[in-house]
Amino acid sequence: MPLDPDAETLLAMMRAAGRPPFDTLTPDEARQAFRDGRAATQPEPQDVADVRDVSCPGPVSDLMLRAYRPLGSSAHETLPALVYFHGGGWLLGDLDSHDVACRHYANRAGCRVISVDYRMAPEHKFPAAVDDCAAATRWVLTQARTLGIDSRRVAVGGDSAGGNLAAVVALMARDWDLPPLAFQLLVYPATDLAMTHASYQRVTDGLMLTSTTMAWFIEHYLRRPQDRCDWRASPLRAADLSGLPRALVLTCFYDPLCDEGIAYARRLESEGVRVTHLHFSDQLHGFVGQGRMIRAGNMALDIASALLRNALWPPAE
Repeated sequence: MPLDPDAETLLAMMRAAGRPPFDTLTPDEARQAFRDGRAATQPEPQDVADVRDVSCPGPVSDLMLRAYRPLGSSAHETLPALVYFHGGGWLLGDLDSHDVACRHYANRAGCRVISVDYRMAPEHKFPAAVDDCAAATRWVLTQARTLGIDSRRVAVGGDSAGGNLAAVVALMARDWDLPPLAFQLLVYPATDLAMTHASYQRVTDGLMLTSTTMAWFIEHYLRRPQDRCDWRASPLRAADLSGLPRALVLTCFYDPLCDEGIAYARRLESEGVRVTHLHFSDQLHGFVGQGRMIRAGNMALDIASALLRNALWPPAE
């Protein structure tokens, strides 16, 4: 299947600008390149009713969060919520880089969104990001009433590395003494850091995320090779996926993470979890949220938001 012409145009612009692959840069250089690239490709941010930065206790120090309230809602209204973990290979990204997507989810799904600024590699190795995301989710669930959130209608979600973290937190939450999660929104998630799936051999050059770049991210993130087999890094390797909340798993063909995402969706289904698998055969990793350049990115956000809304706003009994 040919690559979407919008994606081809974006790649041509990147080549003309001489943008180097992330794996040829230092972490700080890569972070700046990521910020610059997202700003150029994202659509204009939607207005929301309210957005504010807050904090919660973390395993080491307080964590910064950004809380969104959708248009049309009141300050004292109890709403469902999405706890969101940004992508960026556990090394890139922040509350600002995924602000556009979080606003979109809030408005289209009619929910509060809590975006988490977790610790990142290589300064903070695995499992620091996992521990932070788990702590933030626990805080949202335990403080739901104060936050104006219905604790029975809380989802977790993220893209790429954030999708990895959301899948892991869903597994952790299943075994906590807390209200069960209502949904997991997994956008091209990394689910097996052993890098053994065939798409790593297929996606090797000329794209925003290649097998070489993914190996660079993983090397920075993990402490040692054995961590690849830890289910907190590779949720596909968890012994049991039953009892998890309903899921959306979005994959795309031009992505080294494609096959492990498909494998995760299939395994969820085989173990009794309701799952929607949405596959884009002509798209590349990172297209969701890049709607200024890739129109399908906005469409994917709309579909994901509709599925999230359906899960968080069930029909009245």
